[in-house]
Amino acid sequence: MLTFTTSSAEETIELGKKIGKLLKKGDIIAMQGTLAAGKTTITKGIAQALGITETITSPTFCLISEYEGTMPLYHMDVYRLDGTEDFINLGTDDMLYGDGVSIIEWSEKIMDELPSSTIILKITPQEDGKRLIEIDNWNNGEIK
Repeated sequence: MLTFTTSSAEETIELGKKIGKLLKKGDIIAMQGTLAAGKTTITKGIAQALGITETITSPTFCLISEYEGTMPLYHMDVYRLDGTEDFINLGTDDMLYGDGVSIIEWSEKIMDELPSSTIILKITPQEDGKRLIEIDNWNNGEIK
């Protein structure tokens, strides 16, 4: 497991950029963390590393946002879903097993539907305002 601490939104975005530079086609990131933990913030950095210039927002109400860069980014939010059946019915297979990167916020609800190679990224806000970011199942190289 890799562990990082960020002290601001800017630092969280910078960490996202470092992660994004190492991602490859077919990578899936299962984001976990409380409301306002920083899931969308780190996604902004990942998107920048993928050459995406559009504004990244939380897909809470639309469920899936698709962005084009050096490779597609599929940003999903499953908070409003009732479970795995709803996720399957969204037709996400083409995204999860396609030519892009998938980021899934609130992934705790659908972990049993994700492949074993899924990268788990957990963000925990700290009392001092910092964010503890833990990355598990990372096999893409060293994050510098």
